[in-house]
Amino acid sequence: MVTEDEAMRRAIALAARGLGTTSPNPVVGCLLLDVEGEVVGEGFHAYAGGPHAEIVALAQAGQRARGGTAVVTLEPCNHTGRTGPCSHALINAGVRRVVIAVDDPTPVAAGGATTLRAAGVNVETGIRRREAEEGNVAWLTAVRRGRPYVTWKFAATLDGRSAAADGTSQWITSAPARSDVHLLRGTMDAIMVGVGTVIADDPQLTVRDLRDGTLAIKQPLRVVVDSYGRTPEKARVNDVAAPTWIVTNREVGAGPDGRVDLNALLGALFGRGIRSVLLEGGPTLAGSFLAAGLVDQVIGYVAPKLLGAGKTALVDAGVGTIGDAFELDLTDIAQIGPDLRFTASLRQKPSDQKEP
Repeated sequence: MVTEDEAMRRAIALAARGLGTTSPNPVVGCLLLDVEGEVVGEGFHAYAGGPHAEIVALAQAGQRARGGTAVVTLEPCNHTGRTGPCSHALINAGVRRVVIAVDDPTPVAAGGATTLRAAGVNVETGIRRREAEEGNVAWLTAVRRGRPYVTWKFAATLDGRSAAADGTSQWITSAPARSDVHLLRGTMDAIMVGVGTVIADDPQLTVRDLRDGTLAIKQPLRVVVDSYGRTPEKARVNDVAAPTWIVTNREVGAGPDGRVDLNALLGALFGRGIRSVLLEGGPTLAGSFLAAGLVDQVIGYVAPKLLGAGKTALVDAGVGTIGDAFELDLTDIAQIGPDLRFTASLRQKPSDQKEP
């Protein structure tokens, strides 16, 4: 027998398996407990258009779901899209209690809890809400704001250099750190760089195994911010390994600085079903995103090296005095090989604290 709290913790872990493959849908996990409190089914949403977590769990449970409890990380959907409403499926299966971590914020899919209660199902919400929201933060932030959740990833030496004075940058961080980046890329819907990075480094921007170069089955969209169309035709981002969008002023319009309008770009990506973006380079593009208030999370890989000169990891972020510095709340610090990886969210300034 497992408690509902333990079941929700397992459901949150299951939901994470869908990171990078479910957009524009959320990641969702579900456990079904029978009348004795034993797990009789579990599932997660694996890909858009595929069965939802509740449907997978119900299929496993069969008749053992009748009279039982469904523990699910997000309010069961209440509409018919590419699949039917999960609220009705739970009712038809005879589930008598549903425990929900997070209410669905989308007008189209919300209302599942109301439908369940109307059918006589006991519904409780808010169990492990914080952990479930953290696991689904990209999707939740995207649908609430109408733009993708942006994570800025960088690699630097201990003194903040992303390249040496002669321009060399391979490799600042270790092989374990670079492998970790590929795992991170695999959870994202899009990887974004500026045209300067493409010209200088010719990155492929794919998810692959560094040991043998094997490409992952699901590849994020490669996005190159290229205001004036300078991306070389033979650049690796133009190969067939993954889809690519070269974004110019002509496509999304220019901002006040004459370069691609970043807000318009994120809006266009949202319209394409992109809910999470990994901003990888370079320092100028990162500075522009920060200055525009469009970075939600920062992940830095810091190598125990000192250069003393060379390109910095960030430039032109609009900070002119110490009082304007971007403040971060560290959420995780880990050692990856010889390097340190830190994860942090941007702390909102009082003037920015408003409902999304």
